[in-house]
Amino acid sequence: MDPVVSVIGGGLAGCEAALQLARRGVRVRLYEMKPVRYSPAHSSDQLAELVCSNSLRSDRLHNAVGLLHEEMRRLGSIVLEAADACSLPAGGALAVDRQRFSAYIDDAVRARPEIELCREEVRALPEGLTIVATGPLTSDVLAGEIRGLCGDSLYFYDSIAPTVYADSLDMDVVYRASRYEPGAPGDYLNLPLSEIEYHVFVESLRKARKVPLHPFEEPRYFEGCLPIEVMAERGPLTLAFGPMKPVGLPDPRTGREPFAVVQLRQEDRGATLYNLVGFQTKLRIGEQRRIFRGLPGLGQAVFARFGSVHRNTFIRSPALLDERLQHRGRDGLYFAGQIAGVEGYVESAALGLLAGVYVAERAAGREAPLPPPTTALGALGRHLRDGDPDHFQPMNVSFGLFPPLPDAPRGRRSRREKHARLAERALEDLAPWAGRIRGEGA
Repeated sequence: MDPVVSVIGGGLAGCEAALQLARRGVRVRLYEMKPVRYSPAHSSDQLAELVCSNSLRSDRLHNAVGLLHEEMRRLGSIVLEAADACSLPAGGALAVDRQRFSAYIDDAVRARPEIELCREEVRALPEGLTIVATGPLTSDVLAGEIRGLCGDSLYFYDSIAPTVYADSLDMDVVYRASRYEPGAPGDYLNLPLSEIEYHVFVESLRKARKVPLHPFEEPRYFEGCLPIEVMAERGPLTLAFGPMKPVGLPDPRTGREPFAVVQLRQEDRGATLYNLVGFQTKLRIGEQRRIFRGLPGLGQAVFARFGSVHRNTFIRSPALLDERLQHRGRDGLYFAGQIAGVEGYVESAALGLLAGVYVAERAAGREAPLPPPTTALGALGRHLRDGDPDHFQPMNVSFGLFPPLPDAPRGRRSRREKHARLAERALEDLAPWAGRIRGEGA
């Protein structure tokens, strides 16, 4: 009998891994605990549910995550296929309709005869080839199993931004614009703040009541997704130079940039829902309603979802995993997604893609070649392999993880040129590797 690979977790990484395996003729048993049990952040019984933002971030090649998008497209990623099919206007970003995106991947999984979908909570690690892709909200029982195998798990806290109904916004205040795209209609809604309004808002955040952590929990936040009130506590102008930066967003009614701006990004194809960009929060719900309704244009805002905070769990990959995401102490056990130590939807799906390729080759009796280190996929692998295990933190893909160009241009103005050349090199180097893992090359 051909081996059956167990994939635990029906999120982006798990679904990507399962479909990569299935497309290579490998039988898969995909475990998803919903709807038997839900994590604190999940509410839909569909696979590949997006629980934080609906954005997969920049889709431009001079951005590292945009390059990762393109690499995954060229490798037949279901996550990028779904994102492209369910995309929404978002300037240079790739944002999606949440429900349609999840349904697209759900349908793709169900359509594969090689995949058996098991709706149950996994409480012990299966024998045989297994990919753990349970994400940052792994159930307590399974987390205990993993902890027993991996030692002390690390964690940090991640927050979700609130979402409002578009028809509850004051359109006399709102203006449409995308940063650095003058004259274009713009894909974001913007709420301008004067200097006084901004400082009142910051002071309200600093004094607001927060959801407390448990006494035994230490707050360790991912720097790329800090709660807005934590940013406010770091200084009075932190937000004005962060998510509320007005640069490139002049108000067309005045022709001038406001002191600060709140941006809202479209959540669904019908443009009925918008999320507050960068407003992830652990404020109490009553405080969110009071403080955010105090912002210009949000006085009558109706919230479809309030922000929340949840724990993210991940392992010390540099000490525990080999270069193909396999646990060094247990043959046949692989990790993928955020639990392996990356941050972001796309990066998580990318590890699912890699794990699916590695395990499919293993099931066929071969050893999969590693992606070139000059690619975004290779850079993520380098982060997991070469990071400091004593101070390991999840990370988004970044050009800082790539091997440098031998003759890189210098200076701030040449950064885009350098990134464009890194992207060009990556896609050139990706092609032969993609051919090999598809069986098209040597």
